[in-house]
Amino acid sequence: MLPPRQTLLLLAPFAYLLGSTPFGLLVGLSRGVDPRKAGSGNIGATNVGRLLGKRYFALVFALDFLKGFVPMVAAGLLLRSSAQTLDRTDYLLWLLIGFAAIGGHMFSIFLRFKGGKGVATSTGVMLGVFPFYTVAALVAVPAFFIALKTTRYVSAGSIAAAVSFPLGYAGIGLLLGWPVTGRQLPLLIFAIIVGLLIILKHRTNIARIRAGTEHRVGEARE
Repeated sequence: MLPPRQTLLLLAPFAYLLGSTPFGLLVGLSRGVDPRKAGSGNIGATNVGRLLGKRYFALVFALDFLKGFVPMVAAGLLLRSSAQTLDRTDYLLWLLIGFAAIGGHMFSIFLRFKGGKGVATSTGVMLGVFPFYTVAALVAVPAFFIALKTTRYVSAGSIAAAVSFPLGYAGIGLLLGWPVTGRQLPLLIFAIIVGLLIILKHRTNIARIRAGTEHRVGEARE
């Protein structure tokens, strides 16, 4: 049997392939709609939900969430089976799995390296890093809903969560006495990188918000 670290290196490509699976596109096509050619043109849960209804939003979000959550939980259990205290290398390898899953979703090998915006898959990855990222969700999730309630833009909520997540992790981690800038530094860097990637993938939404053409929740499409 391979050591846990070597096993994770071998699992990373499988996490990428799982992340690359375009569930939003598959669900849309199964209902006769290509989300790449309708609505915002995105294959994520938000656009599928607008095109097909709330239950399809929930289905796609859940599937995309699991693409990140399942590999991260498996990787965490594998690492903790061999060591009670993780070092920087362990954290890096753990996060490699998450980065592969998110990268697969955003740059799918099945879609010529195009994909979704990574919010649901990133959420799965973050909640799979227990307890470090899980507690940071106590900041990111309220930030999402406050921004959504205030602006009625899903994209604004996603951006708010992306910004607040690394801040929440750093703040709560320091408050609880975690080695945020020590052996857990990879967690902080990863949170920042994922947040920046999510914001980057929302650049067209930002442009539409500025132009006043972004779709609001509850607003009928013409």
